[in-house]
Amino acid sequence: MSVKIAESADVSASASIGDGSAVWHLAQVREGAVLGEHCIIGRGAYIGTGVRLGDNCKIQNYALVYEPAILGDGVFIGPAAVLTNDTHPRAVNPSGTLKTADDWKAVGVRIGDGASVGARAVCVAPVEIGDWAMIAAGSVVTRDVPPHALVMGVPARQVGWVSRRGVRLERDSESTFRCPVSHETYEVRNGTLKMMEQDDD
Repeated sequence: MSVKIAESADVSASASIGDGSAVWHLAQVREGAVLGEHCIIGRGAYIGTGVRLGDNCKIQNYALVYEPAILGDGVFIGPAAVLTNDTHPRAVNPSGTLKTADDWKAVGVRIGDGASVGARAVCVAPVEIGDWAMIAAGSVVTRDVPPHALVMGVPARQVGWVSRRGVRLERDSESTFRCPVSHETYEVRNGTLKMMEQDDD
């Protein structure tokens, strides 16, 4: 396998890029960042210092992933989405002097396996997005998102559940749901969605 890095991309020599990954035009991958295998970093995207991506992640054009974000396997970050890292952003200290790296502490966004963040969504650190969750385009996430949850709005609120295919689940009963595509069934227990064991045909 090989790594594809566009000539106009800026990839630090200390970054680790997994086999089969591609970094496209004008993207920047900072010092100490770790990309798993078969990741795609789109045009103009930014991967901050020490950010960690699992395998098979897609970071779309002009998305900004600030340190110390951690992304699991198969995470999708849509075009122009932002993962922030500063809970009290200021350019200057109270004295009026320009802030430096020593004047604030970066906090990160953590995203579970298979989760998706839609175009122009903003995840305000520190938040954790569960496995296979889906953040609708343009949302502003200010609180943790459970696995398989579908959230949208400003601020983002849960409006349903999604399957591993990214399809909104249909309700079968008060606590059970079904994927209309795969027909897999899920159950909500204590606020958490779990896939139910499937009967053999």
